[in-house]
Amino acid sequence: MHNSPPLETGSTGLNRHHWWRDAVIYQVYVRSFLDSTGDGIGDLAGVRAGLPYLKKLGVDGIWLSPFYPSPQHDHGYDVADYRDVDPVFGDLGEFDLLMAAARRLGIKVLLDIVPNHCSSEHPWFREALDGAPGSPARARFHFADGRGPGGSEPPNNWHAMFGGPAWTRVADGQWYLHMFTPEQPDWNWRNPEIADEFDRVLRFWLDRGVDGFRIDVAAGLFKHPDLPDSDDPEADARTRDSVNPLAWNQPEVHEVWRRWRAICEEYGARDGRERLLVGEVSVPTAREHALYVRPDELHQAFFFDLLGAAWDADAFRKVISEAMQDIAGTGSTVTWVLNNHDQVRTVTRYGEPAPGGSGLGTARARAAALLMLALPGAAYIYQGEELGLPEVVDLPDDVLTDPIFRRTGSRARIRDGCRVPLPWSGQASPFGFTSGAEGAKPWLPQPEYFAEYATDRALADTRSFWHLYREGLHLRKTLPQLGEGPLDWLDTPPGVLGFVRGDGLVCAVNFGTAPTPAPVPGTPLLSSGPCPPGVLPGATAAWWLNDL
Repeated sequence: MHNSPPLETGSTGLNRHHWWRDAVIYQVYVRSFLDSTGDGIGDLAGVRAGLPYLKKLGVDGIWLSPFYPSPQHDHGYDVADYRDVDPVFGDLGEFDLLMAAARRLGIKVLLDIVPNHCSSEHPWFREALDGAPGSPARARFHFADGRGPGGSEPPNNWHAMFGGPAWTRVADGQWYLHMFTPEQPDWNWRNPEIADEFDRVLRFWLDRGVDGFRIDVAAGLFKHPDLPDSDDPEADARTRDSVNPLAWNQPEVHEVWRRWRAICEEYGARDGRERLLVGEVSVPTAREHALYVRPDELHQAFFFDLLGAAWDADAFRKVISEAMQDIAGTGSTVTWVLNNHDQVRTVTRYGEPAPGGSGLGTARARAAALLMLALPGAAYIYQGEELGLPEVVDLPDDVLTDPIFRRTGSRARIRDGCRVPLPWSGQASPFGFTSGAEGAKPWLPQPEYFAEYATDRALADTRSFWHLYREGLHLRKTLPQLGEGPLDWLDTPPGVLGFVRGDGLVCAVNFGTAPTPAPVPGTPLLSSGPCPPGVLPGATAAWWLNDL
């Protein structure tokens, strides 16, 4: 039998489903979604104009990338003021209009909050630079004396994730810590002022009606209190991941999430609307991941192992099984993701032979989408994923803006290629992305082949990625087997992954290139490509309803 989803009791006394447990959230990278002003940069008014499109797609909510005042050294992840809107994106009045429009359409709104670090232009950091060593202003950050003759060497050997030392020296000789770029100094969460300040930040936005927060670098915040040398100081830079155990995943961080969860529960008790905390948690194992989603901590944490898995049936089965065992066992649900603003898009990652083509990478990306939408739990979709956009791999050096490229000179793992503005309509750039004066250019150039992926064309073509996602999202809402509930693996041939959801919803994916017999004889309810009855072609996923 299908397991009924958990219910919550709000202040109204009515039982209702925990909306976040099987929600599908659409990640809006604001500067690349839709530009309303003609300056080539997307903005909050553009997001508001695009809400009907997202409603038609069928998502439950949106997650907005940072739009706070920022010098934009890392496109808003260097925050100068956590309680305002950068003029390039609009103002608080426009934010309120966006919230009202989303509420009318029944779309939840999550904000991206960045608690590990701020901007070097933040008033508190400017105060720290003006302060003396040992001053209260410096105690909000990690300032330390250097080593070696005259303190000329950094306090320890850590390297920043985006390249180079994790320390920068200031005029009076001390050094400050930044695990990303010098323009992003790390907060010192061992100072109680920081926790108090972020309480105020959360309440500011909750009072404006937001439905929750996506937390950047949620395994960060605390550093080892002694700031000792690392045995592998370049590990973060080499992997572009938070793997230095001295700088990430310290045990004290869990108390922060308990504190934030209590604030969210307070607001929920007041009005019956549950607020969501979803963390960007990059830790070595699913078991460590599960610690972040215990009942009194984060509601969810992105499970990146599926995103990082090679296109292989055994690899996918392993990460799905581990997630179901370790994360679902906490009472949370797994939060699946295949794309985001930091990763190469699936169409390219899974083997697209050429930009703009429709080969193997496209077929695999479509199949992976159906697989993800059939899994128990929640799913996050990155803008353009529903259009089948490939990674733009040939941006010229002179337009790249990623701080990784600026700091290292290397194009390895740079992120501009997945952040190119969306194509909406027409046959030439800016493809309806930007309005205003003729010749207005998007902040990153769009390739000519984006014409094939424009939303107007996608909506008109029932075979498009967009229609596949829309139908999958519709079925998630209408079929009781999907979303939350059990998953049981099927015995399948090598290279094929199959499972049953609830009362007879079968999902199977052929990871190979040759067709195999389908696990169900009839015509699929939905498939990622042509799928004759009784056959599962290569690089294809399908759903069937079957009376087992």
